[in-house]
Amino acid sequence: MSDAPQITDSHCHLDFPDFEGNLNDVIQRASDAGVTRMVTICTKLANEPAVRAIAEAHAPVFYAAGTHPMSVAAEPMATYEDLLALTKHPKMVGIGETGLDYHYTADSARAQQTSLRTHIAVARDTGLPLIIHARDADDDMADILTQEHANGAFPCVMHCFSSSAKLGRAALDLGFYLSMSGITAFPKSQDLRDIFANAPLDRILVETDSPYLAPPPHRGKRNEPAFTAHTARRGAETFGIDYADFAAHTQANFDRLFAKAAAYRATS
Repeated sequence: MSDAPQITDSHCHLDFPDFEGNLNDVIQRASDAGVTRMVTICTKLANEPAVRAIAEAHAPVFYAAGTHPMSVAAEPMATYEDLLALTKHPKMVGIGETGLDYHYTADSARAQQTSLRTHIAVARDTGLPLIIHARDADDDMADILTQEHANGAFPCVMHCFSSSAKLGRAALDLGFYLSMSGITAFPKSQDLRDIFANAPLDRILVETDSPYLAPPPHRGKRNEPAFTAHTARRGAETFGIDYADFAAHTQANFDRLFAKAAAYRATS
């Protein structure tokens, strides 16, 4: 095992073609960098068997499943029963990613909202964390999350958070978590780093969203879970603490939010 401080890549896409044929090497490099766990995200329920198989084949890998908002118009609408059935798997640890994306797919806004509320219901009833993708939909996102939370609490992470300070504060006020991606390490992302710096340290996760959004010094290349360490080091600078301390906080935060994954690790 690596001597590097342990961290978790809370959001990646290991089923994407970018990793085909070298997944073992990718996971080994992650381990060498101190990334001891990964949550690979299924964005279309039709792909769930393949994503599940990756988690089953690799001890450090867990998975989540849902319908990405940009896929809602093209995929069958996920039902409460569909999602609930998937949660029975011991390594299925989150609901989503789901959410709202009006950047490219505003024409399906109504369907996205329906899908989001279905995913929320499953997160509420199972206690598994909701994994939110939000882009160019801050007001509707804040409204729906607030309304639904009033109907019954549920755990949630704003994945790859890069939205407004207003949405960030709304999420934090509901007890949710914000996840730092490689975007937070980009030189021109100071405003985003400021949002994180003003958030409670016990509400922060780290992720890659790989194969996308590689942080420096790999920007523009394929991202992979090992690079979580670069984002986490930048996160430590943002919070003004040393890397080992920041890593320990993010591990505790992940264990608290993704309690099913933490429990699995403790009994395996």
